[in-house]
Amino acid sequence: MVNKPLLFAWITSIIAMVGSLFFSERMDFIPCTLCWYQRILMYPFVIFLGIAFYRNDRDIYKYILPISIIGIMTSSYHYALQKIPSMHEFSSCTSGVPCSGQYINWFGFVTIPFLALIAFIFITVMMIILWKRK
Repeated sequence: MVNKPLLFAWITSIIAMVGSLFFSERMDFIPCTLCWYQRILMYPFVIFLGIAFYRNDRDIYKYILPISIIGIMTSSYHYALQKIPSMHEFSSCTSGVPCSGQYINWFGFVTIPFLALIAFIFITVMMIILWKRK
């Protein structure tokens, strides 16, 4: 039987990784410091969730859930830096590309950190479903 929460979380991580690579490698968007942190948190999910799906490992939530929650916090902070002007003084980006910069701004609110936030939230929800079904 296919473990759908695990499959959906794995597909989400693949889409997030491919999307971030598309923005940096094809669109030539230079990642800021917080973008790198989000990538560091997201990219291993592709491998770990893929192996867990293959093995039908329902205990993977123990490892993925804490990291995805840290990803939610990182992406939320990054998104706040972009959308709340008074947050600029709390920016951790001191050199290179500013973390408050917005390469994309679809519909007035969809930015790259927002997309990462949605991916982390979705993976977190899938891991909670996996945990509750145990």
